[in-house]
Amino acid sequence: MKIILLTGVTISVLTSSYSYAQAGPGMMGPGMMNWGSGMGWGWSIIMMAFWIAVVVGIIFLIRWVVLSTDRKSEHRAEESALDILDKRYARGEINKEEFEEKKKDLV
Repeated sequence: MKIILLTGVTISVLTSSYSYAQAGPGMMGPGMMNWGSGMGWGWSIIMMAFWIAVVVGIIFLIRWVVLSTDRKSEHRAEESALDILDKRYARGEINKEEFEEKKKDLV
């Protein structure tokens, strides 16, 4: 949350500085707030909201990818030795005698 707030404040300051620089000579003097000309504070707030939304979206995307990867690895780890043996027998990798011997060893 601190990162999002800091990013928003930084973007607000940068867009305000950009507004001041683009106003040109005579449009706005030092110490004036530029009310009603240039981009103004409304644009700064919109830009800040946009960048906050982008940062939050990236955070949720990263979180979704990490969680989905964890779920897949847990699913693979849950497969027991007996399940693997059943699959090997079903694919024809081992015959019935081997299957029965290995099943006895597992149980």
